[in-house]
Amino acid sequence: MSPIDLRQPVPEPDKAAPSAAVDRKHPRGLYTLFFTEMWERFSFYGMRALLVLFMVDAVRGGMGMDDKTATAIYGLYTASVYLMSLPGGWLADRLWGAQRAVWIGGIIIALGHFTLALPWTQTFYLGLIFVVIGSGTLKPNMSGLVGDLYPEGGARRDAGFTIFYMGVNLGAALGPMVCGWLAKEKGWHWGFAAAGVGMVLGLIQFRLSRHLLSGAGVRRGNEKPLHVSERFILFGGTTLGILVTALLLTGALALNPLFIARGMAYVILAIAFAFFAYAFLFCQLEKVEKERVAMILVLFLTSAIFWSGFEQAGSSFNLFAERFTTREFNWLHYEIPAAWFQSLGAVFVISFAPWFAFLWVWLARRNLDPSIPVKFGLGLLFLAAGFVVLAGAAKVVASGEKAWPTWLVTTYLLHTFGELCLSPVGLSSVTKLSPRKLVGQMMGIWFLATSLGNLLAGLLAGEFKTDSIQNWPVMFLKIVMLPAVAGLMLILLSKPIKRLMAGVK
Repeated sequence: MSPIDLRQPVPEPDKAAPSAAVDRKHPRGLYTLFFTEMWERFSFYGMRALLVLFMVDAVRGGMGMDDKTATAIYGLYTASVYLMSLPGGWLADRLWGAQRAVWIGGIIIALGHFTLALPWTQTFYLGLIFVVIGSGTLKPNMSGLVGDLYPEGGARRDAGFTIFYMGVNLGAALGPMVCGWLAKEKGWHWGFAAAGVGMVLGLIQFRLSRHLLSGAGVRRGNEKPLHVSERFILFGGTTLGILVTALLLTGALALNPLFIARGMAYVILAIAFAFFAYAFLFCQLEKVEKERVAMILVLFLTSAIFWSGFEQAGSSFNLFAERFTTREFNWLHYEIPAAWFQSLGAVFVISFAPWFAFLWVWLARRNLDPSIPVKFGLGLLFLAAGFVVLAGAAKVVASGEKAWPTWLVTTYLLHTFGELCLSPVGLSSVTKLSPRKLVGQMMGIWFLATSLGNLLAGLLAGEFKTDSIQNWPVMFLKIVMLPAVAGLMLILLSKPIKRLMAGVK
């Protein structure tokens, strides 16, 4: 889950914070945000669990696409959600304030899910566009509201984010279970509609209890009038977006999802490297700041690698569960919906996140806490180990049998361990390493890494063709190589890499 995974990372403990801060009760508004985020994640992950399966289905009312096209669309969709978080944050800062942005974003998300529930091809694409816009508007501002409830910062704020994080994963666990069951028993569009109902419940809860937020997020972050250039970009971009959407829906403009996904990957890479070149050459950074920016570049690349493998969960792993995994047992008398496997990551996060947090604290007390490069390296090695397991499952399938669910369960478990090593420290590290004058821009670049990873995940998933199942074990082992080598290099070279951090822990 990507983890803006769209699951938020847990902030690292603030060792300097007074312990008394933790003893105070949390603001009541935290529970408003907890349940709003829970229902929003219920809707997001419930729909995501169905998306690729619906697109490739040609028997039960799906769209009958080939795998390559379906996974390319999936990659474009998930990548766009992350990209939309950048203008979503701007809308709150300059137009609406965080509270109103969350409300408007939630309405657009619900509209998107109900649009997906309509049985027409045009409404499918329109629904995806609505969910992208709504999620990108709501998601970054939910985290901002949690932070606003704790102006004093410190350990109490970190504990608040941890509670919020549990709400994220509770919704991510329940969504695929409910929506997956409805999609299997009643039809795809019932599953999409259930996701919409979840978002509506979140909106009702938010509306009825938002007075508990005590004014957090009511005012805009920047209350100066919009500059002329901002007005031009806002209205010009909105008009262009509406025009392109209308042309697509009417069929006047035909686009190749695979071509767009590949092109978008190159564009994201070009933007990222152009920004880093600009930061090094034109921002007048001091030597220490340049070293830290170099460290962010290393984390950017390794993060993109991690999410390109981790986000196979909603695409190739989903198809593997549907087609090649034993899901019916004599003692159960029921075929488990493939979408239910999508809940495993969130269940494992809820189960193991406290243990990982305890482990880091235990090691830190003994001056053994792994450095940021080592944690990233461990995350990549866990990712590689998960693909080794799935290569074994693919070998079973290539022999003509179906794989037991334990193969996928083990893969999800290892990938969750990788997420817990890498995701919580990623966002925190970027804020610490960024030069003061570039903090906001560096956060945007960090989200680009997650977006790039999701996009590459969709393209990679399209290479797993059902008619060449004999090649899958080798293909999975080839995927192992990049994260394994990158992870080992980060661990073995952690000391020289750590010098780039120039004192940041």
